[in-house]
Amino acid sequence: MHKSIYSLVLADDVVAAVDRMAYQLHTSRSNLINQILAERLSCVTPEMRMQAVFSRMEELMSSFRVLEQTSAHMLSLQSQLDYKYKPTVQYFVELYRIPKEGEDGRLRVQLRTQNQTLIAVLDDFFRLWTALEEHYIPGAAGTVYRISPGRLERSIRNPGVDEDALGELIGGYVRTFDKYLKAYFAGIAHPQETAQRLETAFQAESKSLEKTI
Repeated sequence: MHKSIYSLVLADDVVAAVDRMAYQLHTSRSNLINQILAERLSCVTPEMRMQAVFSRMEELMSSFRVLEQTSAHMLSLQSQLDYKYKPTVQYFVELYRIPKEGEDGRLRVQLRTQNQTLIAVLDDFFRLWTALEEHYIPGAAGTVYRISPGRLERSIRNPGVDEDALGELIGGYVRTFDKYLKAYFAGIAHPQETAQRLETAFQAESKSLEKTI
């Protein structure tokens, strides 16, 4: 849905009320007016589609802490590792209003810690995970990965499904990723053996992982 610039004459009280609501919803005045008019006229906007995806994800992520949305384009989740100091893993799912270079969004994973040892372990897992995906999941071909200290970014592509199905795919992917991440940290004392064990498990599970994002 393309956007154009239009001039509207609105009462000051209406604009003030719109601005207050826009502030509460962490959005802009223009976007809120667009959403209100779309709902009134039964138009479906990209933001509505995003919310449908996120709503479906929230229904499936009972073991995660879902954070308050600060943007209509992003859903933030937290999961806690069963490791000393109980570090928190953050998952940020961002969907684009307009696809960028074949990407419909991105997933960002990062660990809330300044501990360099934990960050190094996390980076080792990121490299292992991306290697497993690229080797065992045919659908991962063309996926863009970006690894930086303590952070992994991965492109999201909609394989042509509706909002509910896309929410299920992204939610399932995050749950699987989190499961393997926790298993890796559980075997942190023996990284090589743990990596081999996870590869064996991933290979066995790869058939069910073929429908990926």
